[in-house]
Amino acid sequence: MGTYLLIFAGCAAVAVNQRTAGTVTFPGVCITWGLAVMVMVYSVGHISGAHLNPAVTLAFATCGRFPWIQVPAYAAAQVTGSTAASLTLRLLFGSEPEHFFGTVPSGSDVQSLVLEFIITFYLMFVISGVATDNRAIGELAGLAVGATVLLNVLFAGPYQEHP
Repeated sequence: MGTYLLIFAGCAAVAVNQRTAGTVTFPGVCITWGLAVMVMVYSVGHISGAHLNPAVTLAFATCGRFPWIQVPAYAAAQVTGSTAASLTLRLLFGSEPEHFFGTVPSGSDVQSLVLEFIITFYLMFVISGVATDNRAIGELAGLAVGATVLLNVLFAGPYQEHP
């Protein structure tokens, strides 16, 4: 449910922005993604550990903070949630190529890969810092992770309309 709501909110913000000639604005899209992550961390964190992304689940399992036996079920739930959200948006907004609500890399494949690696590292660094260290203020984890997503989208996620 957390992954579904995250993907639905973030991609819906892009869809509405495209459909309304930019009324949401790019900063508004960034804020939507960050707030959606923050809200999901606070609402489902106590249930699932707020694993909204398979990268988080894998990182926690790799560090011994999550049981490997549960990784396949969590990853399946995350993929199912994101797929269901995408299908819901497709039903609501259509499936024509001009209704593509994702990002299109503006640089080379290598630039895109390196940027994605850096922002994923940045996100995992923050999540690991606020969620695994007893010295961190756990109550602020959702705010820190949501703000990190907002920043990542702000500098690495400018979307373009599908060509």
